[in-house]
Amino acid sequence: MRVLKFGGSSLATVVRFAEVADIVASQIGTEPVGLVLSAPQGVTNTLVELTDLAFLGSDYLPLLQQWRQRLAQLIEDATLRTSADQLHAVRELAAAQDERLTEKLQGIRLLGYCPDHIKAQILGMGEQFSVALMTALLKGKQLKTVLLDSVALVKSQGDYLNAVADIAASEQSFAAALSKQQAQVYVMAGFVSSNVQGELCLLGRNGSDYSAAIVAAAVKASVCEIWTDVDGVYSADPRQVKNAKLISHLSYDEAMELSYFGAKVLHPKTIGPLARFQIPCYIKNTLNPSAPGSCIDQHSSGDSLVKGISSLEHLALITVSGPGLKGVVGMASRVFAAMAREQVSVSLITQSSSEFSISFCVAQSDLKVAQQALAAEFELELANKLLRPLHIQSDMAIVSLVGDGMRQHRGVAAKFFASLAQARVNVVAIAQDSSERSISAVVEQKACQDAVKVCHENFFSHIPSIDVFLVGCGVVGGELLAQFQRQQAFLQQRNVRLTVYGIANSKALLLDPKGIDLAHWQAQMQDAKAQFSVAQLSQFVTEQHLTNPVLIDCSSAEPVAGLYVDFLKAGFHVVTPNKKANTASLDYYRQLRQVAQQHRRRFLYETTVGAGLPVIDTLQGLFNAGDELLAFEGILSGSLSYIFGLLEQGVSLSQVTQKARDLGFTEPDPRDDLSGMDVARKLLIMARESGLMLDLADVEVEGVLPAGFAAGTAVPDFMAQLPQLDALFADKVAAAKANGQVLRYIAEIRDGRCKVAIKALDLDHPLAKVKDGENALAIHTRYYQPIPFVLRGYGAGAAVTAAGVFSDVMRTLSWQQEM
Repeated sequence: MRVLKFGGSSLATVVRFAEVADIVASQIGTEPVGLVLSAPQGVTNTLVELTDLAFLGSDYLPLLQQWRQRLAQLIEDATLRTSADQLHAVRELAAAQDERLTEKLQGIRLLGYCPDHIKAQILGMGEQFSVALMTALLKGKQLKTVLLDSVALVKSQGDYLNAVADIAASEQSFAAALSKQQAQVYVMAGFVSSNVQGELCLLGRNGSDYSAAIVAAAVKASVCEIWTDVDGVYSADPRQVKNAKLISHLSYDEAMELSYFGAKVLHPKTIGPLARFQIPCYIKNTLNPSAPGSCIDQHSSGDSLVKGISSLEHLALITVSGPGLKGVVGMASRVFAAMAREQVSVSLITQSSSEFSISFCVAQSDLKVAQQALAAEFELELANKLLRPLHIQSDMAIVSLVGDGMRQHRGVAAKFFASLAQARVNVVAIAQDSSERSISAVVEQKACQDAVKVCHENFFSHIPSIDVFLVGCGVVGGELLAQFQRQQAFLQQRNVRLTVYGIANSKALLLDPKGIDLAHWQAQMQDAKAQFSVAQLSQFVTEQHLTNPVLIDCSSAEPVAGLYVDFLKAGFHVVTPNKKANTASLDYYRQLRQVAQQHRRRFLYETTVGAGLPVIDTLQGLFNAGDELLAFEGILSGSLSYIFGLLEQGVSLSQVTQKARDLGFTEPDPRDDLSGMDVARKLLIMARESGLMLDLADVEVEGVLPAGFAAGTAVPDFMAQLPQLDALFADKVAAAKANGQVLRYIAEIRDGRCKVAIKALDLDHPLAKVKDGENALAIHTRYYQPIPFVLRGYGAGAAVTAAGVFSDVMRTLSWQQEM
């Protein structure tokens, strides 16, 4: 016999019932089909709610009427698919159920009490209706169909609502029943069984999977198929992890671990009977019957190190601790005996090696009962302070890594906990079984989805994510967005997912949970109304469960730079060409690095000195190798490099400044470049990177313009007055040329002091030929002397700067790979 089980989602409508009938008909062959059915979707929940309302004395009649209408509609819809004679039995069953249900609800309401055996009788009605309706549909397809009474045939032990199967007794009852009648399809209700007294007992909520396994074991089925609304077992819950992968093959042990720790596709108790008799199980999709599904049997495919990541949520962690535990025999047994007496299920147990504490997880809904049981059990020890007061941590979850392949590989646990650290998840407790088939961590409920997402990313998809929030969408920011858009194909080839979720300017903040369309972001910004703040972006990251948020500051705003510490604390990496943060006070400079290290975030600012040139990275590499800066000189402004190169060719100062401004080489107000303060900030950053703890006031600055020139005027007025300096600069250029020199704007560190100024250089000087917007740096160190280490390249223009920022953004991934 082939046993097929169909869940409630496969029986939501008569159309779905008919699809199930077609699947069953397609499997008729040399062996009969045992068909196990759940209640129609939502019916059991309605029965639970009706029982609760009656118990509370509330008005349940409107909901009862809805239940009647639901069943009536299913019967009515079935009239086109089978004969009236076949549906007559279904109508009779529905009427009898209506009468019994009405009577029992009235009794519950009058007594204010609902014993478990009555509740079991009510909650099992949905499956019995499904069986009657399906039998009618199958007979309408001319299939030889027999309805078997699951209550009589499936034997169980235990309480009325959560019984455990008696396989041996069930085997005998099925053998007797099947010997009396032959059929192509045997239709049975899931979820229901009977105890030794013949009373109806339930096999636990969602227990129809378990019913199918019991039937399969009892009849020694060739296969057991669990049909649901997904293609099989996935590496993670596909509702939480978009790129969850279908698992084609699992061992019984792997499936049991995954289902126990929260995988929704299979009931935890299902695997036991199947594994005992080595009956293969397939998880298949009613909506996609041709899909191969997932196979579960005694073999492990061994094709992957980890098979899946599951989570069990809405838990509480209870810790029993104190000197009364240490070395005292039987304390642990008393703890769990107290739980067993109150029928509280324990999900995870961990004990300190010192025997000073025992921690275990229970469902959040069982917490109060568990506390009361422990308080009663250890009343004497608590009163005499041999035990400390119970330590309760509510709203917890268990994240578990499962796979037979973990036993033969080292480093899995390390990668698991590194992934949790990457997701900024605090691990409260750890447990691993002796088989090394699973490892579990207790985490806060609110962090559970992030934990699963990052673990899945690192173990399965290997597609790290970069979640971008851009501040400042001007020249450089706009170019950066264009580069992000152009490089999507390249990023996909590198298995990197870069998504821009937020763009902010001085007026508004645009946020999109699906990611902003980079082809039309300008139009979307016009409708943006949110205001940029750390709190706003942090809330968005939390709600969207983003795991690698990166703040990119392409503004030059000091207030934004002042928020970097707050963003780092909130879990953002910070990438910026904005020099204001690194040239603020020394206290803030140090705080940025301390906070980034404490919160395991990156603060990246390569473009603050040399635009696209790897200046900061080179310096850090030299100093990390034990080198020491002796002296430095360089051209650190692409705009001034461009201006002084053209001055050398005889172009006037006013003309070259206008040209540089038109090309976007200078700031909108060219005085920001000509003042020398931008170069001074870059030089200060280099000085601080090399270990000189200086402030901006310590940098000697000689601007390009005479002091006070056109001060306080608007930019157009300044540009209009600039020709007044043309003759002065023509004379300076001529004087330098007469001495065989050229003028360059040089930043210099020597003897621990910093200076920026116009300097006449000999033609053989390393910086003399630097012009046309290039940057160049001559770094004299203990290793690089007398010939300096020279970096040279273009340092002006939005494209180069944006490319440098892009490179820094990609470096946030290296932090993940180091974890």
